[in-house]
Amino acid sequence: MAEYYLGWELLELEERVRMLERRVERKVLRDTQNPYDLPINEFMNTFRVSPELAMDLTNSIRDSLQRERSSGLPVEIQVLVVVNFYAKGSYQRATGDNFIANVSQSSVSRCIHSVTNAIIQKLLRRWVRFPMTAIERDRAREKFSNAPQAFEGAIGSIDCTHINILDPKNHEEAYVNYHGNHSLNVQAVVDPELKILNINARFPGARNDSYIWSVSPIRRAMEFHYNRGERYTWLIRDAGYPLEPWLLTPLTRYPEGTRQYQYTKKHCKARNIVERFFDVFKSMWRCLSYQRVLMYAPVTAGKIVNACAVIHNMRVHYRLPILPFEDCIEQDSVGGNNRINENNEIEDRRGPRVVAMRIQKQLMANWFPNYVDGDQ
Repeated sequence: MAEYYLGWELLELEERVRMLERRVERKVLRDTQNPYDLPINEFMNTFRVSPELAMDLTNSIRDSLQRERSSGLPVEIQVLVVVNFYAKGSYQRATGDNFIANVSQSSVSRCIHSVTNAIIQKLLRRWVRFPMTAIERDRAREKFSNAPQAFEGAIGSIDCTHINILDPKNHEEAYVNYHGNHSLNVQAVVDPELKILNINARFPGARNDSYIWSVSPIRRAMEFHYNRGERYTWLIRDAGYPLEPWLLTPLTRYPEGTRQYQYTKKHCKARNIVERFFDVFKSMWRCLSYQRVLMYAPVTAGKIVNACAVIHNMRVHYRLPILPFEDCIEQDSVGGNNRINENNEIEDRRGPRVVAMRIQKQLMANWFPNYVDGDQ
């Protein structure tokens, strides 16, 4: 028996020696392989960002990631490991075994948490900002007025998308969406440049889009500015949301040749930027793709979504090219059925809805004077 335990201790000792040797080997490989020496195309294919953007991101959060140990991972490697994880959506071990990074799985895990938290704390409010001042809203309206698919008065297009996550331990049933998957229902507001103006990744997948909007700070802000006298400012969204003076939805089931049909056609073309955004967002950051599952608790998964939003807006600022992809935009039928709420009927709200209907009618009269009114 003593010989057995002695043999087992020797095996453990040999394993520890191999682990230490592997750690040294990884460090030597990291020291000899600088990711910033990669050709620009290979660097961008691996990390989805340019070297300049990556260094800017690193410098912005460097003080939150400095390690006391001299043998700790350099901040540059920590950031690139996490950005590579966002871009590829691989498991932690596969990300660490990347020939460029050479990092252990446990180190990848620590990096994901520390870098993601640093991005949220340092950069989220700086890079993802809803236009709260009158000057900012004027600029946002100008973007929509000059966009290829213009919609005058709009400052953003809003919609929700599901990000699949690991089934949580607490309140698991709240995260089951209508597809039967566990997810977060993420609301985003974007402009014609596909820049994110606001992102909300706090709600479980069972919550519908209309509820998330009803408790959204963005809705309160839009209503506040409307009540302060700002009349020519709105977001645009499909018929799954309630019609409000600050949130315009399409008009369905009207025949061609009517103002309502032309209005809905114009509305859908302008609003579909948010559908295109979600395609780009999930294609760029594959960890958010429908084919992937974020293997994290809901709070951490939401932070990862927000961190990807920050880097996405940095890409827009740096004018980096969008990855080529097939447009999979969910087109609404101008004369057919739009998405509706859980009661299978468009919600008939009084008060704000009546005001919004008058706004729509005035817009149609101004935009399409040569068309007949479908209500006549």
